[in-house]
Amino acid sequence: MLVSAKEMLEKAVAGHYAVGQFNINNLEWTKAILTAAEETKSPVILGVSEGAGKYMTGFKTVQDMVAAMVDEMGITVPVATHLDHGSYDGCKKCIEAGFTSIMFDGSKYPIEENVAKTKELIEICREKGMSLEAEVGAIGGEEDGVVGQGECADPNECKMIADLGVDMLAAGIGNIHGKYPENWAGLSFETLDAIQKLTGDMPLVLHGGTGIPDDMIKKAIDLGVAKINVNTECQLVFADATRKYIEAGKDLEGKGFDPRKLLKPGYEAIIDKVKEKMELFGSVGKA
Repeated sequence: MLVSAKEMLEKAVAGHYAVGQFNINNLEWTKAILTAAEETKSPVILGVSEGAGKYMTGFKTVQDMVAAMVDEMGITVPVATHLDHGSYDGCKKCIEAGFTSIMFDGSKYPIEENVAKTKELIEICREKGMSLEAEVGAIGGEEDGVVGQGECADPNECKMIADLGVDMLAAGIGNIHGKYPENWAGLSFETLDAIQKLTGDMPLVLHGGTGIPDDMIKKAIDLGVAKINVNTECQLVFADATRKYIEAGKDLEGKGFDPRKLLKPGYEAIIDKVKEKMELFGSVGKA
């Protein structure tokens, strides 16, 4: 069932586990993630970047596809459709399209403007029963053309944004999007601890979940991280399984070129990867 992310994340904070946000790029991705969530009885957040939304012809297409799939597949676990790293205009479009959750990434604005825009979006979300994620401090790596270096957020700025009434907060703690470089310094648990002390029960969000060692993920969850975003890892296993299928010449056997057959190994690889992450995050059986 389609719901906002608010309640699932409040339960995650109380239960010391995290809910995964898995980004979707097309029908196969969506079906794989919903299948994994239903099989593990785990709540799930489907993340849609502005680039992916555009690729799928628009946010309305995405929302309608997810709603229909949840219905057709008989999905019983809580599912949120969530805009990932939304611009102010992107947030407005997703609100119109009927998304159940949005992330406003105001990290590029001066803090005063970030606060003003966040306040406006909070009011709209409250009215519509949607959840809102805000970001403080740029997350490193590349996200839709914005490149950051894995800075750490200012805990006082985090408190300022948290106090506005957002439902979840993404704060930079040295994490980056995409593959982690060899010389990555690791997560700053000092920063995370300081943020958590100031923001209390606010669900904290860890972006760039691909490539962070499992023990660091578990420690982050202990310190209040209740939502972890995974995208690159699903892309990598999908590409790897597709490559193996073609390299083995399977696409040349019979009707092996049929996209339903060609994309199946990648689709199954995503299901396995998502289940593995749900186990690690502790969300299995928490629907």
